[in-house]
Amino acid sequence: MGRLEHKIAAVTGAGRGIGRAIAEKLAAEGATVVVSDIDGESANATAEAVGGVGLRTDVADADSVEAMLAQVRERFGRLDVLVNNAGWDKAEPFVDTDAADWHKIVGINLFGTLHTTKAALPMMIEQQSGSIVNLGSDAARVGSSGEAVYSAAKGGVVSFTKTLAREMARNKINVNCVCPGPADTELFASIGGDDPKLRESLIKAIPFRRLADPADLANTVAFFASDEAGYLTGQTISVSGGLTMS
Repeated sequence: MGRLEHKIAAVTGAGRGIGRAIAEKLAAEGATVVVSDIDGESANATAEAVGGVGLRTDVADADSVEAMLAQVRERFGRLDVLVNNAGWDKAEPFVDTDAADWHKIVGINLFGTLHTTKAALPMMIEQQSGSIVNLGSDAARVGSSGEAVYSAAKGGVVSFTKTLAREMARNKINVNCVCPGPADTELFASIGGDDPKLRESLIKAIPFRRLADPADLANTVAFFASDEAGYLTGQTISVSGGLTMS
């Protein structure tokens, strides 16, 4: 019997990469997983793979998020776990950035987390139980060259996690944050991770001498989502192979 048996879990941005790995892990632990992604086809593909439900959702659009959570309520009547994973970045020096990209980065990474959490909380408050796991980034904790706006947005996610944890403790809802270091994903490749020199230098800097595998993040998220982490809230944990330590 898995740690998440009989639980309903929603994972944003779960069509690929870390999100898909999280959906697979939660399902393996016994959860019924609602897979949301802005790419409806990939959401459905992940959902089919994990025996869950796929829903096309744009986390930057509050109405789209409300519609997704309304379907969760209608179909299941409850929500036990919310994983705010959806994210996007465009790496370049801040001086070269464009305001339109700022809005997209903040809209997906920070407002996406706010939209989804706001829509999910009424169900969890009604239940007087629930677990929210936000995906931050080590870029928020220690900075990352070429990711100034992303770092700012994820820093907001980290701060939001801590404050929400304080507000929701009375409702027996725990809220925690998982901060990935460099991970071997399509997003990482798209922002320069496919450059062999950058990849090699990063690997050399990581004590475990490898990039994170999406499963490494998924394992940590699954722990926070489980009852085993019931007395943990407001925590931020780095999953970086020792690249950053605190």
